[in-house]
Amino acid sequence: MKTIDATNKKLGRVASDAASMLMGKDTVTFSRHAFADIKVEITNAGKINVDDTKKRTKMYKTYSGYPGGQKELSLERVTEKKGMKEAVRIAVRGMLPPNKLRAKMLKNLTITD
Repeated sequence: MKTIDATNKKLGRVASDAASMLMGKDTVTFSRHAFADIKVEITNAGKINVDDTKKRTKMYKTYSGYPGGQKELSLERVTEKKGMKEAVRIAVRGMLPPNKLRAKMLKNLTITD
């Protein structure tokens, strides 16, 4: 298990490091189509360094597929509702390739506050 300490680091830096490790890019036997069974743990997610303007302006959008079903939540609102762990999970998910392996990779990610 590989660990990343997120204390006083930027959200994107932590997410890109975690995504790279989950894909297995730091291993010798890396191949893009193969699932690397590597577990990654991110500790101290609540201590991530995020600017106040980023908290207000960063928007997460979801769409249900129905008319009028688009929802927008700011980073500030997401951290109020679910904590900084959810923001880190969304960031890592966005940095993984959108294929059949993404769900398996995300199961190997654990985030602690």
